[in-house]
Amino acid sequence: MKRAGILLIAVILIAGTVGCAGESYVLAIASTEGGSVTAPGEGIFIYDEGTVVNLTTEAEGGYRFINWMGNVSTVVNVTAASTSITMNDDYFITANFEAIPPVQYNLSINSTEGGSVVWPGEGAFAYDEGTVVGLVTKAEQGYSFVEWTGNVSAIGNICAGSTIITMLGDYCITACFKPDFMVTAGNSHTVGLKSNGTVAAAGSNSYGQCNVGGWAGIVQVAAGVGHTVGLKSDGTVVAVGYNYYGQCNVGGWTGIVQVAAGAYHTIGLKWDGTVVAVGHNDFHQCNVGGWTNIVQVAGGGFHTLGLESDGTVVAAGANSDGGQCNVGGWIGIVQVAGGWFHTVGLKSDGTVVAVGASNYGECNVDEWTDIMGVSAGVERTVGLRWDRTVVAVGRGDYGACNVGGWTGIMQVAAGGWHTVGLASNGTVVAVGNNDSGQCNVDGWDLNG
Repeated sequence: MKRAGILLIAVILIAGTVGCAGESYVLAIASTEGGSVTAPGEGIFIYDEGTVVNLTTEAEGGYRFINWMGNVSTVVNVTAASTSITMNDDYFITANFEAIPPVQYNLSINSTEGGSVVWPGEGAFAYDEGTVVGLVTKAEQGYSFVEWTGNVSAIGNICAGSTIITMLGDYCITACFKPDFMVTAGNSHTVGLKSNGTVAAAGSNSYGQCNVGGWAGIVQVAAGVGHTVGLKSDGTVVAVGYNYYGQCNVGGWTGIVQVAAGAYHTIGLKWDGTVVAVGHNDFHQCNVGGWTNIVQVAGGGFHTLGLESDGTVVAAGANSDGGQCNVGGWIGIVQVAGGWFHTVGLKSDGTVVAVGASNYGECNVDEWTDIMGVSAGVERTVGLRWDRTVVAVGRGDYGACNVGGWTGIMQVAAGGWHTVGLASNGTVVAVGNNDSGQCNVDGWDLNG
């Protein structure tokens, strides 16, 4: 503004001489940092009374014109970079410029069960365009980082727990973790994934659903009523057991990052957030081909659930038994689980929501807090607390809800009429119906 001050002094001096004639007036023009007045220029000019003077400005790179300041009463448009002024008096005007604020983009960061994003944290962040943001994850004991999902096009390495993302747009990303060992429960069988990638099974084998002894390189397992599914480290899938509806026809699947099983159907989440499904489809539970931006899938009795990267949920399939697919209004969800006729959602604040049939109170989870994982079985809901204890509501036939004494649990699975808990040391506990030996897991050591 120094040049503007000098001009102002000059205007006063000249106006004292020119203005007395009454025929000509002084026009002093200046500009702030970031641009200039290119026509008629900057400095001091003398015009006859009534002259219309065209004004044109040019902003420098990274700046923009804002307005004309000073004696602007006869400036046609004070917010226009190109305008005019009528000389009816002495005027001192300044073209005002400002730096263009950098474009900002939003980054939403989430994580699945088993770990967290420790830098920059989890939640919503805003960054200037082009900012390179470091991403650092931390897996909990018994879990490993798998990959980033969501809007991952600008991530340096989607398979690295410590990487970068370059902010070129709005992104929503999720850090995915997997247990090094895990359990899952079918209707009458229990499956355990060992830390070495092999699988154990106990319980009913009437359809060959426990014939998993030769499996290797498995990173996740899922179980339906009479079939067992295994996700391999190369993104392919294997399945054994009851296949009347084609629920085991997964041999051609590739690029899968998570699998889930309903009663008689199988679901696969692909690396790009899309979903595939095979098997029983009388209720359209396999109609998931149009789903996108999914970070987790779950199978219920006859319905399928997808958790979207923004914390909302989509559903397909049977919805006549209390509205188990009525999840359209859910927000802030970090995990979903499907029961026979109900759906459970874990919220980011550790509370739980549920919809669907609740004849045995399986949806009575409103008062649950500090929950870190949920599972749903036949008319039963199980929750894992942050202190590694377990709660359960719903139908407790055979003692399937008798989990109050469990401690040190890192994962839970609800089967047909039995409940399974995995301890952080790799041992397994189970309660409930054991008529097929599905609870005979006392000797299991999955961390071996």
